[in-house]
Amino acid sequence: MSINVIIAGPRGKMGSEAIKMVMKDDNLNLVACIDRKNNGKAVDDIVDISNVNVPVFDNASDCFHSIDADVFVDLTVPEVGYKHALAALEHNLRPVIGTTGFTDEQLDELRAIAMEKKIGCIIAPNFAIGAVLMMKFSQMAARYFPDVEIIEKHHDNKLDAPSGTAKKTAELIKETRDYKIQGHPDEKETIQGARGAELDGMHIHSVRLPGLVAHQEVIFGGSGQNLTIKHDSFNRASFMEGIKFSIETVMESDQLIYGLENIL
Repeated sequence: MSINVIIAGPRGKMGSEAIKMVMKDDNLNLVACIDRKNNGKAVDDIVDISNVNVPVFDNASDCFHSIDADVFVDLTVPEVGYKHALAALEHNLRPVIGTTGFTDEQLDELRAIAMEKKIGCIIAPNFAIGAVLMMKFSQMAARYFPDVEIIEKHHDNKLDAPSGTAKKTAELIKETRDYKIQGHPDEKETIQGARGAELDGMHIHSVRLPGLVAHQEVIFGGSGQNLTIKHDSFNRASFMEGIKFSIETVMESDQLIYGLENIL
C-alpha cells in the first residue's frame, strides 16, 4: 500500500533530502509540500530537484483540507512545527516531526489530542539511527558512571540550544543515573555560562559553528578512566532512514511517540 506524504520545509536541506528519499521509495508518494513563500507553485519551481511536479501551499490548513494524504512530515522550526502538528492532527493526518525545541506543555497537548483521536504521531529529536543508539548506550553506561557531561555540536543556523538530542540524552541518563552534582562544591564560574547548562547535576555544552551538521559526544569519568560515546552526522542523508521508518511506523500507531528509540 502506497503512503501519501506531505512535506513541510522543502527548501531546507533536510526537506529537500526528504523529498529525494520519498521520490525514490516505491511505497511512498509525495502529494504536496508546504512552504511559506511559494503558494500556488510546484515543487519543481522552488527546489532544484527534477520530476517533482506536486503543488506547494503556504497555509497548512488549506493544504490538509485540499490534499488527500496519510502522513505529514515537518522539517521546519519549533514554532511552525508545533502549529503544523496541531493542524495535521485536527485534519486526521499522522504527523512525523523532525523539529526540536518543543516545550513539555506543547508535547503534552499534542499527546492528548493524538490519544483522543487515536492517531499516531512521532516526534524525534534525531532521526539518525546511530544517534539513537548513542543515546541508549549512554543510558546504559550512566548506571556505572554517574559523572557525565554532554557536548553537542551543530551548524550555526540551528535555533535551539541545547539540541533536542542532548536534552533527550540527558533525560534517558537521568532514568538510570543516581543524582549527583558534579564538579567542586565551591566551583565558581568566572565567566557566566562557562560550565554550560545543567540538568539533574550533569552539564550540557552547545557548540555552533559553520561546517558542522550534527555531532554529539557523551563523556563519562571514573577513577583512572574515561568512556566517550560519540556520534557524527556528516550530511542530511544520515537522517533519511529514520524518517522513512517513522513514516511507515506512524501508520500503525494510535498515540504520540517521542523519540526514535521507542520504535526501534
